[in-house]
Amino acid sequence: MFRLPKLENEEGLRLNLIVGKTLQLDTINRYFFSGKGERKSIPGWGHSYYNVKEVGPMAGTRAAAPPDAPKVEKFVSLSQDWWVRYNSKLPVVVIVPKGFEVRYQVWKPGETKKASVE
Repeated sequence: MFRLPKLENEEGLRLNLIVGKTLQLDTINRYFFSGKGERKSIPGWGHSYYNVKEVGPMAGTRAAAPPDAPKVEKFVSLSQDWWVRYNSKLPVVVIVPKGFEVRYQVWKPGETKKASVE
């Protein structure tokens, strides 16, 4: 559970919830966890919480890294994430397996850019 800071114009903001863990990995391959999560409503409150029920094995690309390639810390996320409305009045509740963490990004609407086509 965490609380969001109060921001102006919250009604236009969205929150991207990302679940994953930090691991020591090579710099060449890209990794992710398969997983299954669900959004549940708290009866009588009309507020939702998020529960990661299953996390599968880590998968990734299979490029051969040199044996002496250094390992770096990488945040490896689940293939599923959630987009929710930004609301600083209520806590954000996400239940994750032990060893996993929740990160988030705040998105706000911007100008729409159009490509010109001739």
